[in-house]
Amino acid sequence: MTHENLIHPESLVVVERPFSGCAVVTINRPRTRNALSRALRGELLSAFEALSADPDARVVVLTGAGDAFCAGLDLAELGAATAPRTDVIPDAAEDPVLAMARCTAPIIGAINGPAVAGGFELALACDLLIASTRASFADTHARVGVMPGWGLSQRLPRLIGSQRAKELSLTGNFLGAAKAEAWGLVNRVVDPTQLMPQALGLANDMLSVLPEMLVAFKQLIDDGLAVSLAEGLALERERARAWAVSLNGADIEQRRAEIQSRGKRQTAAP
Repeated sequence: MTHENLIHPESLVVVERPFSGCAVVTINRPRTRNALSRALRGELLSAFEALSADPDARVVVLTGAGDAFCAGLDLAELGAATAPRTDVIPDAAEDPVLAMARCTAPIIGAINGPAVAGGFELALACDLLIASTRASFADTHARVGVMPGWGLSQRLPRLIGSQRAKELSLTGNFLGAAKAEAWGLVNRVVDPTQLMPQALGLANDMLSVLPEMLVAFKQLIDDGLAVSLAEGLALERERARAWAVSLNGADIEQRRAEIQSRGKRQTAAP
């Protein structure tokens, strides 16, 4: 599946199913660099709510149409709004980032171009990021004059450290893909032609693990990160004990053989 296959002018958010278990969500407003109008935010929220209720959407890839990932809130729409507060800080029922947080499936961000302000926050709401060499990141909240409300001020320092996060947020400067990788913001940087193939390949790898583990392990990591290290370690022990009740020796032996075979194939690859 190529990125071009995702472009359908009739919808602001396009959901495609490249193979069983995987959904690709494309923000589809390329003429405005995928700026987040109120209508687009509503469609994005609805898309993630539908995917959360779909047992066959076990991994989700989020990307943007055209040459940008997302330019953030639609400033033209915001400037004309009579009550911009409701657009900047929407109710929970209108918040697409909260809908992403409720999604039990891992979300892979395929960052095809600039991710700015609210677009940066959408990227940070993903579980991991693969970036095109054309990708860049910028927090322009301080330049626009609004506070972030979708988690940027808290997620970004936890990913790249407080000093680097302050450099980005207090200047509004753009961060290129290569430096984003060096700073630990993205998992890898690839040629634009390889962005979707790599994202889908990673999704396929995730789909090859035990389905129940895909959900439970993601949840364990997220829940642990929300508390102190000591609390997270206790949480891990608690869930490990609960999980161990259902373990079966024969199943583990079969999986061991499969893991060894896969390891040999992967380490033998050039």
